Amino acid sequence: MSQETYDSEPEATRREAGAAESSRANRGWWDRNADEYQSDHGTFLGDDRFVWGPEGLDEAEAGLLGPADALKGMDVLEIGAGAAQCARWLAARGARPVALDLSHRQLQHALRLGGGVPLVEADAGRLPFRDGSFDLACSAYGAVPFVADPVQVFREVRRVLRPGGRWVFSVTHPIRWAFPDEPGPEGLSVSASYFDRVPYVEQDERGDAVYVEHHRTLGDRVRDVVAGGFRLVDLVEPEWPAWNDQEWGGWSPLRGNLIPGTAIFVCERDSRDGA
Repeated sequence: MSQETYDSEPEATRREAGAAESSRANRGWWDRNADEYQSDHGTFLGDDRFVWGPEGLDEAEAGLLGPADALKGMDVLEIGAGAAQCARWLAARGARPVALDLSHRQLQHALRLGGGVPLVEADAGRLPFRDGSFDLACSAYGAVPFVADPVQVFREVRRVLRPGGRWVFSVTHPIRWAFPDEPGPEGLSVSASYFDRVPYVEQDERGDAVYVEHHRTLGDRVRDVVAGGFRLVDLVEPEWPAWNDQEWGGWSPLRGNLIPGTAIFVCERDSRDGA
């Protein structure tokens, strides 16, 4: 819940929320909650570790961006970078990352951690870069779950990638939408329709959104990837590892051993496509 003081607690509801309202609400939410987020999860995320989700799948192990030794010299865009932990990991392997986030406060945490990674405050649907600026793009739970028009984001990512560029992003596994967001046994019983795509919204007493999350089914995500101009190379559903005994919101060993919590989409722009 937001740290900002309200006359009353935000109301959780399901209603439509467009691109502008979603962007405004989520920028404010992350600015208000960045301190708590980094305090609660900073140790798990590390200062320069590339973790794809609460399961703890590490890019050093997964190699979804390609072989680690091939990252040297590559221009990489991290979208929804938060405190730029992933970008810092990339820089340590010789890549030239740029960390982009909607939240000013999250980027202040990136400055606090240091490392010299270029930071950009911008909306993922309007990337402030020239065409063909990057070799790779990545996002670990950043931007994609919070935008009303993911195809617009994907088209922007495609635009700034060079032909053959890889785009890898992780999101909450769509099946989780049907279950309560609880780490215990109550989170194991279906409580909503998987096919209900109406956004989850927290709104203040005036009815203004202060947090928005958008749901897409697994099929929707695949179609969005294709509509954005990419080819889907792989879809990774990380299993919960035995070493991970933490709870992170609705993620837990109990649920993670039974139902997937994260979906990672590995996509590529066609190397023959110069447009």
